[in-house]
Amino acid sequence: MSIERFTGQVRELFPGCPPNREMIIAEHACLKYSNRVGRTATAKKLDAEAVELAVIAHIRHAETGYDTLLAKGYERWEARNQVREAANRVLADWKRTERL
Repeated sequence: MSIERFTGQVRELFPGCPPNREMIIAEHACLKYSNRVGRTATAKKLDAEAVELAVIAHIRHAETGYDTLLAKGYERWEARNQVREAANRVLADWKRTERL
């Protein structure tokens, strides 16, 4: 999948995403040989679920304390549980068509 197409899908599905963040998400998700969601067959068809998974992963790393928890020794599942509510709030905000 091209980064440009993935970027367009992020912008379409998440109109509240901060400007230029969709490119960061797409570039990361579509890294060649990375086994990331953007490289899967589903994503190549621009499946909305694959795009959302990439956005959720980005939010987890960029908008929550997830990486800090991992650095403190938390297991991934523990860290994800700790940041789930915060990540879901950001995701809901990004899905809105109007910015506050």
